[in-house]
Amino acid sequence: MTSRFEWVTIDSVEPRRLADFWCGVLGYVVYEDKNGDAVEIGPDPEEPDEQRLAALRSGPAAPNISFVRVPETKTIAKNRLHFEICPIDSDQQTELERLLALGAAKTDVGQGDGRSWVVLADPEGNEFCLARSLAPGEFDL
Repeated sequence: MTSRFEWVTIDSVEPRRLADFWCGVLGYVVYEDKNGDAVEIGPDPEEPDEQRLAALRSGPAAPNISFVRVPETKTIAKNRLHFEICPIDSDQQTELERLLALGAAKTDVGQGDGRSWVVLADPEGNEFCLARSLAPGEFDL
């Protein structure tokens, strides 16, 4: 018996703003917006629900992300859980510039210099890492 990772929920002061940011980062779309209090995003659905459920049962799938309104802002502490993202059609520097233009900010969580990844924060301060590029010619097996 096993389970599948279907979605992650992130507390947010402005769920729609954060959902829009992450849609821009991941190429996701908004599935549901409950008056800005809860917003769910995920991969652009190309299959009917029953086919998506069958795919989820058969193996790992890209998870959806839900942003839920909470009254408090993020505390000043390093996240215990964060996303690692990899560009798929550009080099790391080009993707870094795109993410900064979307509203990300470079941040320091004590990672030190000379790392192959870049630590960023989304518009509400949640850290995530920009790792190596998976674009053709940038990453070879």
